[in-house]
Amino acid sequence: MSEAAQNGRKGRPAAQESGKDAAGRDRLQNKRNYQKELDRLLGGMPAGKHSLLLHSCCAPCSSYCLEYLREYFRITVFFFNPNITEQAEYEKRAAEEKRLIAAYNEQIESGRFDGMHSTADAQRIEIMEGRYCPQDFFEIVKGFEQCPEGGERCLHCYELRLRETAQTAARGRFDFFTTTLSISPLKHAAALNDIGGRLAEEYGVPYLYSDFKKKNGYKRSIELSAQFGLYRQDYCGCVFSRAERERRKAED
Repeated sequence: MSEAAQNGRKGRPAAQESGKDAAGRDRLQNKRNYQKELDRLLGGMPAGKHSLLLHSCCAPCSSYCLEYLREYFRITVFFFNPNITEQAEYEKRAAEEKRLIAAYNEQIESGRFDGMHSTADAQRIEIMEGRYCPQDFFEIVKGFEQCPEGGERCLHCYELRLRETAQTAARGRFDFFTTTLSISPLKHAAALNDIGGRLAEEYGVPYLYSDFKKKNGYKRSIELSAQFGLYRQDYCGCVFSRAERERRKAED
């Protein structure tokens, strides 16, 4: 088991506590406007001065985040998603992420940003592919297999992926780390930011607090997915969410 998975197992009680009260999470989210906090931070930030390790779950979710954040950061995308438990699906999503980044970098090289909300400040994007270790995912969610989407199982999965990102950011001396996950309407921004903040303290790398679904971020990701012909999946990647999706389809 990886260090991230081992530490995630040790941190399980904290994740359980966060997941017991969904209403409490929502109240916490309402108390803080993560988008306004991010706007304030970016407002005084020179373009390209700081580096950001951006965990990405998939190309569609990263499309808006990259368009938005490349105006400010030198971004390295970290594709680490052991929750994608079928290897063919994992490889398809990883390849699509790389294709999108290549297209974005081509815009910078050509100086053409047709159809984009981008300026000459946009920075090139690098990509780093993490280990493919679905066994770590199964270990971290053991005992939570029957939880519904958005429940305890998902909280442990968030922490597994964010912990690996924080470790990688610390080793690589990045200025910030964050994740694209908050762009999804199904993901709890407050829970993600809570996990990110704790890991920032543990690893000594600032977490970029965010809620990328704000400012029509999710809508923009759909537009960009259509513009670039991106493969859009209808489940998070794990066998449990896929089974839940199939049950819902059968009921319709």
